[in-house]
Amino acid sequence: MCGIVGAVARHNIVPILLEGLRRLEYRGYDSCGVAVHTGTGLQRVRSTQRVAELAAQTTQDHVEGLTGIAHTRWATHGAPLTHNAHPHFSGPENGAPRIALVHNGIIENHDVLRAELQAAGYTFHSQTDTEVIAHLVDHLYDGDLFAAVQQATRRLEGAYAIAVFCAQEPHRVVGARQGSPLVVGRSEQGNYLASDALALAGTTDQIIYLEDGDVVDLQLSRVWVVDAQGQPAERSVHTVQIHTGEAELGPYRHFMQKEIFEQPRAVGDTLQDIDAIMPELFGDGAHGVFKAIDRVLILACGTSYYAGLTARYWIESLAGLPVNVEIASEYRYRTSVPDPRTLVVTISQSGETADTLAALKHARSLGMEQTLTICNVGTSAMVRECKLAFITRAGVEIGVASTKAFTTQLTALYLLTLALAQSHGRLDDGAEQQAVKSLRHLPAAISAVLALEPQIIAWAERFASKENALFLGRGMHYPIALEGALKLKEISYIHAEAYPAGELKHGPLALVTDAMPVVTVAPHDELLEKLKSNMQEVRARGGELYVFADADSQIVGAPGMHVIRMPEHYGKLSPILHTVPLQLLAYHTACARGTDVDKPRNLAKSVTVE
Repeated sequence: MCGIVGAVARHNIVPILLEGLRRLEYRGYDSCGVAVHTGTGLQRVRSTQRVAELAAQTTQDHVEGLTGIAHTRWATHGAPLTHNAHPHFSGPENGAPRIALVHNGIIENHDVLRAELQAAGYTFHSQTDTEVIAHLVDHLYDGDLFAAVQQATRRLEGAYAIAVFCAQEPHRVVGARQGSPLVVGRSEQGNYLASDALALAGTTDQIIYLEDGDVVDLQLSRVWVVDAQGQPAERSVHTVQIHTGEAELGPYRHFMQKEIFEQPRAVGDTLQDIDAIMPELFGDGAHGVFKAIDRVLILACGTSYYAGLTARYWIESLAGLPVNVEIASEYRYRTSVPDPRTLVVTISQSGETADTLAALKHARSLGMEQTLTICNVGTSAMVRECKLAFITRAGVEIGVASTKAFTTQLTALYLLTLALAQSHGRLDDGAEQQAVKSLRHLPAAISAVLALEPQIIAWAERFASKENALFLGRGMHYPIALEGALKLKEISYIHAEAYPAGELKHGPLALVTDAMPVVTVAPHDELLEKLKSNMQEVRARGGELYVFADADSQIVGAPGMHVIRMPEHYGKLSPILHTVPLQLLAYHTACARGTDVDKPRNLAKSVTVE
């Protein structure tokens, strides 16, 4: 979840390190720091403020160097205080520091290693598990940093991506990964490490994706990689075009707002060149896999989990296959009943979500080898681990609260539903043509929903003073209510929960007062009349309703019931359309409350720790 940047170059690398941190700050912003080799020794600057403050400090302290590492932190072990900030130093007691190290992940055996290193004379100055790695590398150092890191990683249990350099080896950075992402960037001017290729955009487009167990040696003139067995490993160099504009706000106030308004383009790009439904959209051999399976297991976390819940309604109704949707972090720790004729579907924006990767490996260990991922990063670990894949084209998503990644996931899952239906003889030519036509209209339909923003802003002003909210939906829109509640709590800090509307009388009605707004997703579907009865239950108890209704749903505004009409009813694709106003409501409520929308407290993007 933390962000790592490292560099060995022919010029001062501090601006590159800081720019990389700025682009990775969405991964963690509890603290940040940079360390360089000055030519004579190690210099470090750390801050519990944002990267902009760190940049000012480096200028003030004249921090410059040709070799260095940097880090932006999401706190796990130890409070977000300066002494817990990375980079961590190690070296002789009361002497000049020798080792500088940054880390993303969690070391599970840090207590055992800490006791061992304390017995060896090391003093710990932080509460982090990372300082253990720094001292361990120093303890094992015998003139060769690469060998020391190799030895150290064999002692580590858990997940990590690390970058290390040493005072005695001024033009060398060593990196290693196990369960946390790490890439190498190559150029004529130097070689680089980062958690994400985005950090290196504008510096190099030549990217190497490291694999679990890899240790990499970066020097000015070479990059050397060995695998988990210590054998030389050839890793392909990819040309990765990341436009720096993707990391710029442009005319928008926040990245979340920008990404909400990018959804018509993102969905359109995801559907690009798709003129017909076919299993091969999901990879070679998909037709045989889809024909051979008779059930689906979806594994995901957070927003991606809600996408999976929506997909269950689609797949069961259109493809006729039973679907189980599991929270990835729970699935691997319970006894389940495996079935080899199951299609295991993972959903992840980054493709590096630790819990989902672990759940996938667990499912495979149970004999379920038919795997498919819906992912936004084609070079991610998830794509490499799965037999089949569909890459959404949302582009870089920087706002912590997922928006365009979610709607493109839903789009991909609807395509999957249609492909499964076709493979099982439940999609005729006429239905296929109509489905493709509806999908093609999605970008325009989303744009029409975005035009509702002024009305939603008016609602947000009223929401800003609330401390609790209830979201209601029925059928395939219940997961959309869950997603709406999640968005509101993530960025506005208003406590929000979602329920199937039919469950009101089984408990949640006790919470309903005029101080608790009730947001209702009300499409014109087969459950509309039932939903109207649930809404009357709220009104009868003094609750105030905020209803997103389809144009033809015949829901009329009245005292205590505010209505915003969607431009049209969109059938099976309605969940995608109804997601958008809930995103806008959360966004504008957070703005009205003055929270840090793109960097909400205690959260970060790309959850690469368990």
